[in-house]
Amino acid sequence: MFVIKTGVMGWAAGLSALVIWGLVIVGPQAGAAGDDAPTTEQLVKVWDAEHISPPLPPLVTHPDVVAHVTKIVADTPDLFSQEVIGQSNEGRTLHHVWFGKGATHILLWSQMHGDEPTATSALFDFHNYVRMHRNEPIVKRMLDNLTIHVVPMLNPDGAERWQRRNLQDIDINRDAVRLQTPEGRALKALRDRFNPTLGFNLHNQNWSTSVGFPPKPASISLLAVAFNRERTDNERRVLAKKTSAIIREAIEPLIPGQIGRYDDEFEVRAFGDNIAKWGTGVVLIETGPAPGDDPDRTLIRTNFVAIVTALDALASGRVKKADPQRYETLPFNESRLLHTVVTGATLVGNPQLAPYTADIGISGTRIVRRGEADAGSADAAAKRTLGLAARIADLGDLQTSGALNTIDAKGLTAAPLWDENLKQGDEVSLPDWSAWKGATIAIGQPPNIVLLAPAAATPAAGAAPRYRVDRVIRLADPFAPDRK
Repeated sequence: MFVIKTGVMGWAAGLSALVIWGLVIVGPQAGAAGDDAPTTEQLVKVWDAEHISPPLPPLVTHPDVVAHVTKIVADTPDLFSQEVIGQSNEGRTLHHVWFGKGATHILLWSQMHGDEPTATSALFDFHNYVRMHRNEPIVKRMLDNLTIHVVPMLNPDGAERWQRRNLQDIDINRDAVRLQTPEGRALKALRDRFNPTLGFNLHNQNWSTSVGFPPKPASISLLAVAFNRERTDNERRVLAKKTSAIIREAIEPLIPGQIGRYDDEFEVRAFGDNIAKWGTGVVLIETGPAPGDDPDRTLIRTNFVAIVTALDALASGRVKKADPQRYETLPFNESRLLHTVVTGATLVGNPQLAPYTADIGISGTRIVRRGEADAGSADAAAKRTLGLAARIADLGDLQTSGALNTIDAKGLTAAPLWDENLKQGDEVSLPDWSAWKGATIAIGQPPNIVLLAPAAATPAAGAAPRYRVDRVIRLADPFAPDRK
């Protein structure tokens, strides 16, 4: 069971935005104070101390969303309200949470693609922040000047299967015209009911997405979505550009050089583009890869900072002073990022080839495996594991590629992992490659690789060279952990 708290919603449609002489008035200025805008450092400290999001967003399921929504409304029924706005094909509920009393309506929705989960966790933390800081100036002016609508996990059937599309195998984000998905119909109806001034379309992007040169991970990419093929500006698209500029300023200290911009070509079927066409400005926030042993922590926290800063700027009116060029000058996304690059190794193991020097580029895609349900569990999602599906994606001179991890293998020999029992420090001789039946180091193969350094002792005359195992790379298991 979960609690549904509904309210009188019809009043809101007429209060979505004030338009005077063609200019959108965002965030009534009563009580606004530009000099107490939240700083990135302050928000990071708050998130570090108070976040409630789980450490691995890909493992968040629909029951987690229901539990969060139920608790946040039950704990503060005078602040948060919610309703069910539809059901997925498998009957999973789609939830709309709202709070605030302002005339400017803002809409945020996450996980339209089931395998794009980061913002769902960040929204949990945003709700908790509003609850805990409701009497402080930053949140108070949000509540006074905005009405904020949130739809977490729009595609719960896709999230259950860790797939982009819904149960119909339709990309919900390409269903804005035909509206054949229940999830798409629910989002369209919600937008039409409130005609929000601005929407935040929250996604994840491929972990091969890079920005700049030399390529860095595109940890966040932004787009002020176009509303027509000509990509012209109106007041709400300018607002989206200014909001994106605010976001850039807030998150750049957290991910310097790792913010990109999407191409703004109009996509006639896409929800963001059509929502912009229907009159709501749209900011697309795409979360990408991050380096380090705990990328999720970095990415959730960065989303949280982006959301709070943007909404405060809208509530205070500070957004009007933002320079849209700070958005326009972001570099465009590219696809030059690999999970791991092994540089300068001497490759052996292919009996048809003499040893040669090359960089080894390994791609990686995060995946979730659904486990069997525990005894008495109602949901097979009770056991889920996160892993990394990895393959050798490129060989040769890879200096124009970026990587989350780089292994300097100059002076080392890279060989197929011919013995699963090999470990760092072992002293070995190479096998007879002419009799080798296993995989070689080649594009498309799993990256089971051993890196070998020459052994310290000089081999006796006529003896085979000896090597010391420097490192073993095992990423062939598609469910191997993607962090140390």
